[in-house]
Amino acid sequence: MNMPIRMGLSGMSKVRAHISTSLDGYVAGPSQTMEEPLGVNGEHLHDWLVVLRAWREQAGMQGGEENVSNAVVADEYANVGAEIMGRGKFGPPDRGPWGDDAWQGWWGDDPPFHKPVFVLTHHEREPLRLTDTIFTFVTDGIESALEQARAAAGDKDVFIGGGADAINQYLDADLLDELELHVVPMLLGGGSRLFDRVRPEVSLELLRVVEAPGVTHLKYRVLK
Repeated sequence: MNMPIRMGLSGMSKVRAHISTSLDGYVAGPSQTMEEPLGVNGEHLHDWLVVLRAWREQAGMQGGEENVSNAVVADEYANVGAEIMGRGKFGPPDRGPWGDDAWQGWWGDDPPFHKPVFVLTHHEREPLRLTDTIFTFVTDGIESALEQARAAAGDKDVFIGGGADAINQYLDADLLDELELHVVPMLLGGGSRLFDRVRPEVSLELLRVVEAPGVTHLKYRVLK
C-alpha cells in the first residue's frame, strides 16, 4: 500500500487519536439511541472534559475550569489539520442509508470542528458544508480517507476522532502514530469497545501519564 510521504516543513506530521474510555475499555455504553448517542451512561465518560476551559473555548463557549487536563486537551487540539470519524460518531445511530432528508450530524448549524472532516461510511453522499466545516463522506475505505485527510491537512496532523471501530481499524492497519486514552474510573459493562479485533502484534510505548480530576491521561506511541 503506497501512502503519501508524511513530511512537512516542520517535520513529520502524525496520525493520532485520543478518546475517553471506561476502566473496562468501552468508549460508548450499550443501547445507543438518538436520546443517548453514547449509550447508557456513556455521556459520563466526558464529565471531566466538558467543564474545561480548553474544551469550552473550541466549542465557542466562555468560562470553564482550569486544571492539569486543560494542557492535555490544548495539546491534542494543536496542529490538527483534518479529522477522520466513523459513521457512528457522525450519526445517526442506525447507520443506514442517508435518505432524502439527510442527517447533518449532532452539532447543529455550526459544528465545532473548523477543519475538513472525512466520515467513513458505506453509503455515498455529496459533501456537506456547515459554516467553516466541510464533511466529506468516504465509501472506499480507511486508506482512502487517510490519503484525502493528509492532502487536506498539509503539514498538520490528522486526527482519528472515533468512535472505537474507526480507531481500531487504523490501529490494526498500522496507520496510527499516537494514541491517548483518557481513562475514567467507571464501568460500562458493554457497548463500543476499544481494541476489539486489533492484532495482538500491535505494540504501544508509553510516553506520558497525567493524573487529573476524574480522569487519568495515558499517551502512547504506536511502535512500527
